[in-house]
Amino acid sequence: MEEDLLSLKGVSKRFPGVLALNNINLDIKPGEIHGLVGENGAGKSTLIKILTGAYSCDEGQMVCQGKHVHFVSTKDAFLMGIAAIYQELSLAPNLSVTENIFLGREMRYKGIGLLNYPQMTRLAREALTELGADIDMGKPVREYSMGQQQVIEIARALIANAKLIIMDEPTSSLSGREVRILLDNIYKLRQKGIAIVYISHRLEEVLEISDRITVMRDGCKIATMDKKETDQEQLIELMVGRTLEEKFPQVTVERGGLALQVTGLNRTGVLKDISFELYQGEVLGIAGLVGAGRTELARAIFGADKIDSGSVAVFGREVKINSPRDAINEGIAFLTEDRKGQGLILMHDIKFNSTLAGLKRFCKFGSFINTKSLCKEVEQLLHDLQVRPANYNIVTRLLSGGNQQKIVIAKWLCLKAKIFIFDEPTRGIDVGAKVEVYNVINRLISEGAAVIVISSELPEVMGISNRIMVMHDGRITAEFNRSEAAPEKILKAATGGINHESKFTPTIAG
Repeated sequence: MEEDLLSLKGVSKRFPGVLALNNINLDIKPGEIHGLVGENGAGKSTLIKILTGAYSCDEGQMVCQGKHVHFVSTKDAFLMGIAAIYQELSLAPNLSVTENIFLGREMRYKGIGLLNYPQMTRLAREALTELGADIDMGKPVREYSMGQQQVIEIARALIANAKLIIMDEPTSSLSGREVRILLDNIYKLRQKGIAIVYISHRLEEVLEISDRITVMRDGCKIATMDKKETDQEQLIELMVGRTLEEKFPQVTVERGGLALQVTGLNRTGVLKDISFELYQGEVLGIAGLVGAGRTELARAIFGADKIDSGSVAVFGREVKINSPRDAINEGIAFLTEDRKGQGLILMHDIKFNSTLAGLKRFCKFGSFINTKSLCKEVEQLLHDLQVRPANYNIVTRLLSGGNQQKIVIAKWLCLKAKIFIFDEPTRGIDVGAKVEVYNVINRLISEGAAVIVISSELPEVMGISNRIMVMHDGRITAEFNRSEAAPEKILKAATGGINHESKFTPTIAG
């Protein structure tokens, strides 16, 4: 019987008031692709941090390559051959490819201490060639796409002689072609005997690539199964502890008055004569491939980017939006796709982030804050949005991705905005949290708000939108009502009428 590469026995981890991991038993075999799935808050991130030495377990034991280990730092785990590639890559953008691959493990000439660049470059090129990548070793990493940067991260792990590579949401920012390249490289790693822990909310990917799959919920391991013994529906039920009757819950809302009118919006090289209308009580989906101009349109409406020409009217009144503050004053909310970098201040607590945009509502006598009123409203928001844990004094960075997204939404609900622009609202969050976000959107339109949803997941944009607007190369190329929208029509418009590989990736249960 093959010896486990890594095994956990009875591992638990506690934080103040929270049992993050509860008696976890897990084994990883050499050359195995092991899928790890669960809702945000299920304990996956805590488990990764224990495997990589960022956290120490409070109870239980870990055996790695036949040795009992107790990691007290990431260096300890790294020396035992455990590497992690996170959703937000850890490369130094201004350093060259060679420098990144050997960062912290630089090779030097004996006797003189100078860096041996020729040797490092040769070994780095060999690792990248093995992964099928043709990359200039001297260029700064920032000049490469997300997919290429991910290959560079894998090469760094190979150079370090990693035995186990943990990949956390590795395809969330990749194009369809880059996803295929990544999966091919994972198969190559398996052939070399390297084990992979593959964490993703895209269950179709997990089922395609994994040998075995472990499901976590509420800090516990629920099951470990061979992929041939399970399917998406069973995984979803195990993840959330219930069946999901609807992937995209919908409400019937009568369309109201004109909320937003954009006319002839232009920005050189980015947006070309954009005109559309948005009504109260409706969700307008915006579909398109990477680089189509969807996010740039949202930023222009919100005043984050300047426009060259065109006009914006809010509830029938033309307005001048030269900055995000102008947009906020007009009741427009913009939930960016980068919630950590642009939507939240992670070092502050939930209360601070929830009231960040609408703080002046709670001010009296100039700069004095009515703390009692503020706390009462935040408590209600956390209850309505089902934020877990519902303690507004918790630091926001400690929340799961889904709960962080809810805090971004709470920030704009606190502002009493009436026009909401969601850019990739469910990226990187789990199946249950996705449905909760959709329910929030339904509540908004039921209360008379107008909503724009930008999404790269075709099932999502079709499932939650009343109308779908398609963009290609900075232009609107098509518009469909929900009843007439079809995947092939949307994809044709998104590619400018040309058939080629799509960025759209099927999503899971909402």
